[in-house]
Amino acid sequence: MSSAVEAISCSKVAAAAAGPEEAKECAAVAEHGSGNGNGGGDAAPHCGKGVEEEDEEDGEKVPEHIDLGPILSIKDQLEKDKDDESLRRWKEQLLGSVDLNSVGETLEPDVKIMSLSIQSPGRPDIFLPLPAEPSGKGVWFTLKEGSPYKLKFTFSVSNNIVSGLRYTNTVWKTGIKVDSAKEMLGTFSPQPEPYAYVTPEETTPSGMFARGSYSAKTKFLDDDRKCYLQINYTFDIRREWPSSG
Repeated sequence: MSSAVEAISCSKVAAAAAGPEEAKECAAVAEHGSGNGNGGGDAAPHCGKGVEEEDEEDGEKVPEHIDLGPILSIKDQLEKDKDDESLRRWKEQLLGSVDLNSVGETLEPDVKIMSLSIQSPGRPDIFLPLPAEPSGKGVWFTLKEGSPYKLKFTFSVSNNIVSGLRYTNTVWKTGIKVDSAKEMLGTFSPQPEPYAYVTPEETTPSGMFARGSYSAKTKFLDDDRKCYLQINYTFDIRREWPSSG
């Protein structure tokens, strides 16, 4: 069978700043570092579809819009509430070694997904090519039924703090939605080194009805539903792993 693997870069708009109490609730499990903090940027666009249609498809509800005040650059965020010792220390801890001269006065965070891979015990990692070619044909990858696996993402953050970065994945088989997942990655400050995140282990389904071809849509969004990457693709679940040759 053949199908397109399509990568969509969503348009950028400014993001609204989230308060520290909200940001502290976002937990990140990152290999190169993570943090909790207040993010920046305006209400974000939805990739490709209207709000209600996309939310039903992804199993998410859009929260009612809340005016969180003016958008602030990192420099302005540090300057604000500078007389509050606890807030100042919290912001400094979140930002770590951020070079304020390099981030400048940019209001919007920028997240670039640098690599995607699938890890399964006893198997070489499956590295998925990025950017995915819109004209690509065929399945993006094949998994063996009943196999444990994890997903690993590496990504960079620049310009400003990104709040509530998350990954969503929706899967269909023969046109019927069979799975929908959402994984909170966390809140991250800009830094030169990429972040890495590994999802909890899951197991592919097994049995005659589980084997076959699937279509899926993966997205990376932040708290304001600003979409940094959307990929439409197909994959297979087979009785055995594909031959390495």
